[in-house]
Amino acid sequence: MINILRQRIPVLFMVLLVQPAFSADTKQASKLPTAEIQSFVETFETIREGYVETLSDEDILHKALKGMVSGLDPHSEYFTKTELADFNELTSGNYAGIGVEVEMKDKRLTIVTPVDGSAAAEAGILPGDVIIKIDNTLITDLGMQDIVTLMRGEVGSTVSLDIERDGEIKHYELTRRLVEDASVTAKWLDTGIAYFRISQFQGDSDIEFYEAIDKLAAQSKIQGVVLDLRNNPGGVLQSAVGVVDAFIDKGMIVYTSGRHEMSKSQFKATAKNTKFKQIPVVVMVNDGSASASEIVAGALQDHQRAVVLGTETFGKGSVQTVVPLSNGDAVKLTTALYYTPNGRSIQAQGITPDLIVPQATLTFDKDPFLVKESELKGHLGNGTGGKERTSADVLSDIGELAKTDFQLFQAVTILKTLPKLVQK
Repeated sequence: MINILRQRIPVLFMVLLVQPAFSADTKQASKLPTAEIQSFVETFETIREGYVETLSDEDILHKALKGMVSGLDPHSEYFTKTELADFNELTSGNYAGIGVEVEMKDKRLTIVTPVDGSAAAEAGILPGDVIIKIDNTLITDLGMQDIVTLMRGEVGSTVSLDIERDGEIKHYELTRRLVEDASVTAKWLDTGIAYFRISQFQGDSDIEFYEAIDKLAAQSKIQGVVLDLRNNPGGVLQSAVGVVDAFIDKGMIVYTSGRHEMSKSQFKATAKNTKFKQIPVVVMVNDGSASASEIVAGALQDHQRAVVLGTETFGKGSVQTVVPLSNGDAVKLTTALYYTPNGRSIQAQGITPDLIVPQATLTFDKDPFLVKESELKGHLGNGTGGKERTSADVLSDIGELAKTDFQLFQAVTILKTLPKLVQK
């Protein structure tokens, strides 16, 4: 779950693991391809002697290594020592930037989501926007690391973006700032209905989640949960596992499988961490939900522990491992695919919600004319002394939530309805 353009150009889109370099099995070791190595040496010498600009041997080798790794898939990458340090800083959750998660789609730098509370989000940048130019540089054919270099800068400095949206070019001037990510937010939506939003899965997001649960539970009894993973691009696998563990007390959460034995792993639920064993849960996802967020949604769906609501997710189901090298550089390499408890691969497919609910704008007929019995002159009172309801009460019940976030309104409606449908 990491494709780290994190400015927030992500450290997400990858299940983040760090492992020692893989050792070759001597029984299966093959001889180096002599002819191909000779071609490499000749190409190296041709570039060194004939390229229009002078490049050091180190520069040429780094470019060769980067090309070799990036040519594998969109998520593999070669890091120099400096780039590895930058990468580790970006994954920490504290960084200076504008706050966007991006992904290369058909050689177009596409925004998966702006990070909650970031400069990009406040400026109105949206998922699906395509970055055409950064300052005065067209991003065509630039590698991710080059894009990171362009996007990064000192706190307080500005960066301009030309963005394509629906065939039109929009220009943004954004100020870089230090963002300290709190990945979990929580609040009450209605009586007994708790809302938790996880914007991304950092190393301590599961701890943040448990603390948020305890804080709300100390205020009132939690009778239903909305877990909002919309536009959550993923992050650290272990944090995602920890979040699922709050809802189930046994069974598989996720497992990974690849060529190397070290890429095979299983993560199972534990009873000691379970916070919500039976109360109804709605998980919200959309096309910006990827990787670790898909693991959470898929696990809860397979365990029939939650209703998944929204639109189909991104479909990032591969695992990247940061493999340190002896010279201090590292390779971020795709080493496995991950699978839901029922054996589903999310890769290039995504999670299909149980209830497809697109985000929509709800409008009402102008000045709706409503009359209830309670508003008729001389009406009889309620037979049991109950409070009378007027047309104004009906309209207020729909409320602003339906207008501002239709998907969330639907999630709350489900949580209010489910207890009435479940037989005691």
